Amino acid sequence: MAQIPSKEEVLDWISENPTQTSKRDIAKAFGLKGAARIDLKRLLRELEDEGHLEKRGRSYRDPDKLPPVAILQVTGPDADGDLFARPLEWQGEGPEPRVLVIPRDSDPALGAGNRILARLTEVEGEDHAYSARLIRRIGSNPLKILGVFRKGSEGGRILPVDKGSDREWTVAPGEDHGARDGELVEAEQAGPKGRLGLPRARILARLGDPSEPRAVSLIAIHQHGIPDRFPDAVVAEADGMTPAGLSGREDLRDLPLITIDPSDARDHDDACHAHPDEDPKNTGGHVLWVAIADVAHYVRPGSALDREARKRGNSTYFPDRVVPMLPDRLSGDLCSLHEGVPRACIAVRMRIDAEGEKIGHSFHRGLMRSPASLTYEEVQAAVDGEPNDRTGPLLAPVLEPLYAAYRALKAARERRQPLELDLPERKIVLGEDGKVVSVEQKERLDAHRLIEEFMVLANVAAAETLIEKRSPLLFRVHEEPDPDKLDALREVAEAAGLTLAKGQVLKTAHLNRLLGQAAETEESELISMATLRSMQQAYYSPENFGHFGLALRNYAHFTSPIRRYSDLVVHRALVSAHGWGKDGLSRDEIEDLEATAKHISDTERRSMAAERDTTDRYLAAYLADRVGAEIGGRIAGIAKFGVFVKLDGTGADGLVPIRDLGDEYFHYDRDSQTLMGSETGIEIRMGMRVKVRIREVAPVTGGLILDMIDMPGGGSGSGGGGRPGRKGGPRGKPPRRKIAQAKQKAAKTARKVKRTRR
Repeated sequence: MAQIPSKEEVLDWISENPTQTSKRDIAKAFGLKGAARIDLKRLLRELEDEGHLEKRGRSYRDPDKLPPVAILQVTGPDADGDLFARPLEWQGEGPEPRVLVIPRDSDPALGAGNRILARLTEVEGEDHAYSARLIRRIGSNPLKILGVFRKGSEGGRILPVDKGSDREWTVAPGEDHGARDGELVEAEQAGPKGRLGLPRARILARLGDPSEPRAVSLIAIHQHGIPDRFPDAVVAEADGMTPAGLSGREDLRDLPLITIDPSDARDHDDACHAHPDEDPKNTGGHVLWVAIADVAHYVRPGSALDREARKRGNSTYFPDRVVPMLPDRLSGDLCSLHEGVPRACIAVRMRIDAEGEKIGHSFHRGLMRSPASLTYEEVQAAVDGEPNDRTGPLLAPVLEPLYAAYRALKAARERRQPLELDLPERKIVLGEDGKVVSVEQKERLDAHRLIEEFMVLANVAAAETLIEKRSPLLFRVHEEPDPDKLDALREVAEAAGLTLAKGQVLKTAHLNRLLGQAAETEESELISMATLRSMQQAYYSPENFGHFGLALRNYAHFTSPIRRYSDLVVHRALVSAHGWGKDGLSRDEIEDLEATAKHISDTERRSMAAERDTTDRYLAAYLADRVGAEIGGRIAGIAKFGVFVKLDGTGADGLVPIRDLGDEYFHYDRDSQTLMGSETGIEIRMGMRVKVRIREVAPVTGGLILDMIDMPGGGSGSGGGGRPGRKGGPRGKPPRRKIAQAKQKAAKTARKVKRTRR
């Protein structure tokens, strides 16, 4: 066992290695493991209490020295023209050290008062204690730009690819990075406005032809800052991995755990099995197994793989590619439950009664071997009476027991009443050339619902086990709708002649009742959209606030550790809680759970935005040759500047600018999300059926501009002609009855606020 270093040795190490000062770094430097790390933690705390060290995050440093990277304020040049600065966060007992700023030719000009982020090097024998190299000037972090380069006689311009942006940038000669006219480029802000009054930019990278189909997802990747290249150290670490063996695991290789995935699945991280419960006390009950790839075995806390996985937060899926959370050696091989190959897993065995209620469960760390990797379609076909060569032998022993268990779970779901939003999901089908061949509606089979119910139950079991064992974890949280959004939903429902219960604790059953009322009417899609808009966004948290949408008190993501970092954290928590090994949740991770939850919630939203933007661009490209076509749609959004229409067939969203709605002024009501004609009193609201003409398509930005052909209420738009002379002319007023209604609503809101403030 390595000897615990003295306090002097620890201080010397920190002084000589200012970039390696975390507890892990120090323990590694002195070869400390196991219980010795606890002694090291005590020693570090003593040094902190004595004032020799200061803890910043996970790192320790000498309070009388500056960190390797610090924020400085430039004090100005001295008589010799040398530029000096002072640290803004000096905590030492002596006078603050003097810092010499050594500029590079490419650095911006700095003057007295500028604040900078700089990398510091300690120096001796000089009239200053440190030298500094600029990282960036605080308050002027270069803006990253993605756009299309247009070459000119003196440099060129960059046209934006962001939908709704019309800002252009000038590129000076010599700062174009060799870009060709029409290329997609990544650039950064290079300075103030140039001679044409436009901001200047410097091109950093050439990304190819923006009209190429496969550039669509690339634009989104760069635009949203999604890391799409694994560092060499991460790839090397993954490539060095070998398959896990049976040591320390239960042998589950004889259990017929099958995977059921989409036909184009790139990985298989979950498998399942079911059979009747033989316990006479559980007549008609079932035993369910869900096995998940044991990613925690390969991705250890603090490793290069772990740091990169946390940074990415999740995999991001595009129609033509995946930006994975883990390198392919893991996501496509060692952690993918391929047919006929032994694979490490963490499995949960669950018992349900005849009514589908879970009556017990247990977790197991095992080694499995799937007898088959099947698709949703072939499983459903087999159960419906059309088995193939693969599913035929599995029908009676494997598939039918799965469906029997699913029917019990389905009955339990109907009693629980999770939110039943059935909005159509689009699937973009690409050809071999990368162009959109068709836009299809994803088919929902019982095979899909079966896997969903099994996974939900496994996620509940994981949360319940970790709560019982008092283990820290990350919950998947979905809070109740905001009261104001519920009021807006209630107004939409009342306008459609429907009712949403008021004056009681809202439950998903109430919303399902509303959705059921609308199901067989023309307002069905409107009510579904309005209900979706009233929901809060789900997120991750170390605190448990329940999952409103699923009507569950305890819920955590456990079933997809290949593509979600949250699930990897839950796997590690299960490893620690069961004492399965040293690859469980570390103390540092537990301390950082709140920050991790916030970070991966943000990366999830980043991926969703990138996927949505990519879909918009693909749909715009698909519709580019249909300019002038008239098509039906439904109003999906209303803003002060216009109306968003979701087109039939493709589900693409286009904008009808407010200036093109007709020859009258339209008043925008934010609360009710309506537009009201000043002269006709026509009210445009969410969900209305309309007919539009495609006027403009911009595939690079994903933008669609539409003309209104048939207005709601029998009116008609301008057909693209706009409203000449209206911009500076008088604005009409809505009918007197509408004004009275608006005043009534405002007074009601004021009373509500007044009551709240008492």
